[in-house]
Order: sequence, then structure tokens, then C-alpha cells
Amino acid sequence: MNGIFQREERALRTTVGVAPRALLVAAALLVAVAGTTSLWDMTMFAPQYGDGLRLHIHSSRLEGGNRGQDLKEINLLNHYIGMHELSQESFTEFQWMPFMMGALALLFLRAAFFGTVGHIVDVAVLFGYCSLFSLWSFAHKLWAYGHELAPNAPVKVAPFMPPVFGRAQLANFEVYSYPGLGSYAFAAAALALAAALYLGFRGARMATAARPLGAAVTEP
Repeated sequence: MNGIFQREERALRTTVGVAPRALLVAAALLVAVAGTTSLWDMTMFAPQYGDGLRLHIHSSRLEGGNRGQDLKEINLLNHYIGMHELSQESFTEFQWMPFMMGALALLFLRAAFFGTVGHIVDVAVLFGYCSLFSLWSFAHKLWAYGHELAPNAPVKVAPFMPPVFGRAQLANFEVYSYPGLGSYAFAAAALALAAALYLGFRGARMATAARPLGAAVTEP
């Protein structure tokens, strides 16, 4: 058992080569792109809105289509069914998501600088947690908007859940919800991170198999 733990410790302390470091730098750049572009896009069609109403969700702000006019129109419609107004202040996520993305990018660069398998594992775990938490926070926000309706609203509708992904029919609106460019950049960062992990562990296995316990190891 001690031998297994020693091998794992040696693997985590193994210095990785150029390719994993480059992938970490690429992941940092992709996260920076995700922080400056739309993460999620929602489009709502109805007979009276043939061109659709568009809402783009960034890490730090909401952006309505048609130079912001669509967001005003959406809030007007939401008022009639008792939904909370969509505003910057109502999204606490806008306060921490830019910081989170900036921190992730810096940690990727730090892992690339120190260049050990253990550093890659650390940022991979943190990246996975932040990604899942952000997705849960987005889904919970949509649930809250569709269920916390004002009881004295002019138009009564049953509580509903706007779609997190895909299409849904809400009253006379067809609602489409899909990832934006920022989410694709985030997904690409995850792939780059996974590739860095794979290459790092592969190099560590080769190094630990070729050297006795206690020797310093560096990926060839």
C-alpha cells in the first residue's frame, strides 16, 4: 500500500513537458474569452413578435437584442404575469462570475508556470466545481423567476420553468435557450485541461516506470 501511495505522490510531483503547459495557457485564454462574450442566449417567439425577443447573458451583465429594447419588452411582458424584473441588481452571479473567471485564468497560468501534474489536478478540480456550480446557479435562477410569481399579477399563469437548454412552449411563446460563444469557449477550455491532464499523467507513468523510488522525475 505504501508503494502505491509513493508512486501516486511521485506522479503528482512530476514536472510536465511543453505540450501540457501550452494547453494550460490556451485554457486560460479561452476562459478569458468566455468572460467577455455571451454565455447563454435565449430567444422568444410569439405571433406578435415574429422576429423574436433576444436575451444574451454574459458573466457580468444582461444584454437585450435590438440595442437593449428587447430586454425592456421582456420586462414589460413579465410584469403582466408577475415575474421579477430582469435587472443587473437581481443577478448576484454578476458580482462573482467575472472574479471567478479571472481567478481561473490566473490559476491556469500559475499551473503552467510551476508545471507539475499536481498543479494540473488542482486546477482541474477547481474548474469542474466552478463549472457545475455556475450551471446550477443559472438553472436555479430560471426556476426562481418562473415560480416566484406575484400573486396580484394582472395575468394569472401556473408556475413554470424556462428552459435551461433547448425549446419550451410557455403560453403563446416559443422559448429557445442555448449556450453562447462564451460557453463554447469554456467547453474548449475544459477539453484543453483534460488533454493537459492526460498528457501529464501519461508522462508521469512513463517517468515513474523508468526511475526508482526516491529519484527526481521530469517528463521527457
